[in-house]
Formats: sequence, C-alpha cells, structure tokens
Amino acid sequence: MDFKLVVLPGDGVGPEVVAEAIKTLEAVSKKFGHNFRLDRRLVGGASIDAEGVAVSEETVTRCQKADAVLLGAVGGPKWDDPLAKVRPEDGLLELRKRLGLFANLRPVKVFPMLVDASNLKPQIIEGVDFIFVRELIGGLYFGRPKRRWQTSRGRRAVDSMAYSEQEIERIVRVGFELAQRRQRKLISVDKANVLESSRLWRQVAIEVARDYPDVSLEHMLVDACSMRLIQNPRYLDVLVTENTFGDILTDEASMLAGSMGMLPSASLAGVPQSGVRTFGLYEPIHGSAPRHAGKNEVNPIATVLSAAMMLRYSLAREKEAEAVEKAVENVLDDGYRTYDIMSEGKTKVGTAEMGDLIARKVSGQ
Repeated sequence: MDFKLVVLPGDGVGPEVVAEAIKTLEAVSKKFGHNFRLDRRLVGGASIDAEGVAVSEETVTRCQKADAVLLGAVGGPKWDDPLAKVRPEDGLLELRKRLGLFANLRPVKVFPMLVDASNLKPQIIEGVDFIFVRELIGGLYFGRPKRRWQTSRGRRAVDSMAYSEQEIERIVRVGFELAQRRQRKLISVDKANVLESSRLWRQVAIEVARDYPDVSLEHMLVDACSMRLIQNPRYLDVLVTENTFGDILTDEASMLAGSMGMLPSASLAGVPQSGVRTFGLYEPIHGSAPRHAGKNEVNPIATVLSAAMMLRYSLAREKEAEAVEKAVENVLDDGYRTYDIMSEGKTKVGTAEMGDLIARKVSGQ
C-alpha cells in the first residue's frame, strides 16, 4: 500500500529520534511491501528561525492532506524568552487545533526486562499496562480569556479552564471505546470537589456511561490519581482526563516505565476503531532535551513505538504495528540499553545503534 506521511523532526533531539523511527518504517516497508512517501517540514524553533512562525500555513495544509504526521519534539533554551511573541510550542498547539486532534492516547507499559529501570520496587510495577486518554484541544491551554496585563498594584495574568458538553462527551466516548477492548474499566479523572468544569465533566461522563453498560465507570480526583499511579499502578487500565491533568499525570507515569524515552503517544482526530484508519499525529511524550542533542545518546524507543501506533491507528496495519512492538521487546530482551534505562550487565548503545537493532529485528535479521 501507498501512504503519505508528513515528518516534522522539530528541535533538539527531535531529528535524531525521528530518524530512527523512519529507519524502522523503512524496514516495515521492505518486509510488508508498503511505500511510505515522506514529506519533511519544519515546526517549532526550527520553523521560527527559517520562516518566522512556529508552523507555516503550508505545513498545516500538507498535514491536512497526509495520512498521518510523525513529530519529534519542539522547543529549547534558544526560544525560551517569556516575552517572545512566538514560541515553538505555539506550532504544536496550532497543529492540534487545526487538525482537530482532540484525543491523545498515551499507553504506559512496563516491559518485564525493565522493571529494575524504575525507581519503584519491582513488585509495584510488574505487569503495569494502562493507557491515558487525554483531551487535547480544550481546557486551560486553549480557554479564553487568556492574557497578561499591568495594574496599579502590579502584573496580573489569567488562564481559563473552559469545556463544553460536546468536548467532554467525545473524549469520554474514546475512553469507553478503548475500555471495551481491554478490561472494561474506565476511570474518569477530575477535580469535581473544587472546579465547576470538572463537575460538568463528571456529569457528562455519567450520561455517556449509559451507552456502555458493559464498562464500569469510576470517578477519581486528580490528586488521588497522582497518588494511585505510584501506590498501585496495576489497578489502572483506561483513564480519561482533561488536558492539563493529563499532561502532568502522564509525565509522572513515565517513571513507571523507567524513562520518558519509553513512552509513545498518538493524537487522534476521531474515535479509534479496529481496522479503521483515523487521522493522527504521533510523537514521543518527551521534550527536545537540548542538553543531549547531537550526542547520539537519547532513547529513540518512544518515537519508534509512536510509529507503531501510527501503523495501527492511522494506517490500519495491525500486523506491522505488532512487528515493530515485538522488535523493540526483542532488542530489550537481548540486553541492549540506551543510557536512560541502562543497568548492570547490559550493553549500552546510542540512538542510531538502537534504531539499527530494532530495524534489523523488524526485517527478521
């Protein structure tokens, strides 16, 4: 089959990890007979430097016409001025909004051979396998009013956490759909004891639950959820949450897997269904890590696994996705590690070497 992909390497380590994901896709292409047509574009700081904007209109248009988008990371100290009118993250937010990417899926799986890579005790994290469903284009990051101003008493700023019934309903429905394919248990995360938007969130979740009588719905306050992630993560299966809560909780959850370099993500424009192609943008959950850029040391596995999610959700290629995921597991089982998940007795490799190993496993070598 023929697929058109827009590739946005971004900033910092973004180009390095994206290169290894592309290496994996090339191996998939040769093994399964697909043709991946890659359209490389700029985003984030790289786009600001070259084009004056965090993402150009042309890039957005090309993304809209593609089958899927693969992204590295954006940002870095060079563009961190708080008074800057254009920031690298603006490009990512613009893409999410313009492409309608309302559902962010972030699976958290602890590989058996990496239980010692986490700071938590093995008996706590063994068998952990859950997924966050994060609302991505509403809440604090997009609500209005959002501004800063000067008063006679000093500077002030405001951000608004705003949600409509429709925005909540569609993301909660994604959570229920995924729960039906897993353990039929959905946890809705909110702050209903304080926030009015969370009270609406909880009410809508209860209403949507009537369409899924085979799925149990549990409500959990966000602070209790942050504790449960560390206390008993095996209790969790599918969690649905608003934008800001999901952003924070998924970074915390990355430590269960031992490193941010292990966790992929998919941002989708529709409800994922088996065998149905859903447009999406795929990226690791980690940032641009500028201190590690250009050193061939960062972990590309999160980006490679993001490519696997792309194969599954946007290209409807389940066997190919499973081949990539199995390749990653086999390489880890062979004892290869990047610096962030390194442990005694294992073989340390760099970014490119890890990509080579995974690609060879996909090819059957």
